[in-house]
Amino acid sequence: MHLDRLISVLEAVAIAGRAVSPADVQRATGLPRPTCYRLLQTLAEHRLLDKPGEASRYLVGERLKRIAILSQSDVDVCQAAAPTLRETAIEFGEAVFLSRFRDRSVEIIHVETPVDAARSFIHPGLGNRPMHACSCSKAIAAFSDQEFLKEILSRPLRAYTEQTKTQPGDIEQEFAEIRLRGYAECVEEIEVGVSSVAAPIRTGNFGVPFSVGATGPIRRFTSRHRQMIGTRLIKVADRIAANLQLAYTNKSS
Repeated sequence: MHLDRLISVLEAVAIAGRAVSPADVQRATGLPRPTCYRLLQTLAEHRLLDKPGEASRYLVGERLKRIAILSQSDVDVCQAAAPTLRETAIEFGEAVFLSRFRDRSVEIIHVETPVDAARSFIHPGLGNRPMHACSCSKAIAAFSDQEFLKEILSRPLRAYTEQTKTQPGDIEQEFAEIRLRGYAECVEEIEVGVSSVAAPIRTGNFGVPFSVGATGPIRRFTSRHRQMIGTRLIKVADRIAANLQLAYTNKSS
């Protein structure tokens, strides 16, 4: 079967652990060289394999790596992200959370809280969040494809507080602002007196599957403080993305 051959080629490239040529793949799979060349080209066209700049040499592609990362369980993802989340919670003195896009919704799957119990903090809780009214969801939704953005805006948009945006035009404008500055805010949109900030966690060039955020009382989360946290969370998101990539690499090796 054609699919069997594609899988054989993918496995040969993954096992090699380096850039391989059609001749390398032929030796590993026993397939005719023209067939190997054609299958490698097909896989590269779909970004399941990448060409690192060398002529006719191939590596496991970013898209395939992203699929592998997305297939990891919540336990594996949280384990990879927890050390960075813990450090960030201590640094901010606020609860820090990890969210995941799944089944066309966003769910908070892990929370780390600050060590200093003398200072009050707000625990965001676990579970699903609305796509239009929570920083963790907006940080993901803003980078979604146009089809899914239209789906979000066509849904009934619930107003949780007087600050919740429910007009599609307002939400579209906010998503554009999120893409420009690199992080999302939620200022009393879910609960009065509570604010949060979140940044997208990128694992490739195909949307945003995770986000990292921090939440706290509005009296501390002033405009300036939110900007500071948002800027810092962008770097935290990059660290978590690297940790997820490392966890994938270690698991597959």
